[in-house]
Amino acid sequence: MTDRPDAHATPRPERPRGGPSQVTDLFGGCACGQVRYRSRGRTTGCYACHCTECQTRTGSAFALLLPTTETDFAVEGDVLAVAQVEGEGQVARLYACPRCLTRLYTRNPAWPGLIILRAGTLDDRAELEPAFHIWTRSRQGWFTLPEGRPSFETQPYDPAEWRRLLGWPASELEAD
Repeated sequence: MTDRPDAHATPRPERPRGGPSQVTDLFGGCACGQVRYRSRGRTTGCYACHCTECQTRTGSAFALLLPTTETDFAVEGDVLAVAQVEGEGQVARLYACPRCLTRLYTRNPAWPGLIILRAGTLDDRAELEPAFHIWTRSRQGWFTLPEGRPSFETQPYDPAEWRRLLGWPASELEAD
């Protein structure tokens, strides 16, 4: 299997890791190249979700997710939007390439002002490390959680706790 031809056409941004919020440009897109995106501005650390929904939708053991600001996010190409009812009745919007069906990002009313990127769609993703793991009670038995990383049997429900775990600046920990 070869890399996507467009993966090396854009400048390489600094790689986001689990940890402090940073300002950087991120580039990514779908498998066929029809949809491309760019996130300019603050990104946070990424996290791994081991819920059964993410396992089913990714066909893998977990989803690697990266929140970024909605105001600095731009998409080139048409995307397919699908509504998904979340566990507490909120309707999230999932966005994918209509041609190759690569799921790219989500908008969730629980996260106003943020886009949740599927981190595997980034051009430069080789060194991504989750800052924490959620829904570990449904993780695959063969997966060993890394030492020193926070993990949760379900997920944190306090927005300030999410911000802290993702490395938001202290001045924004209480903002809603």
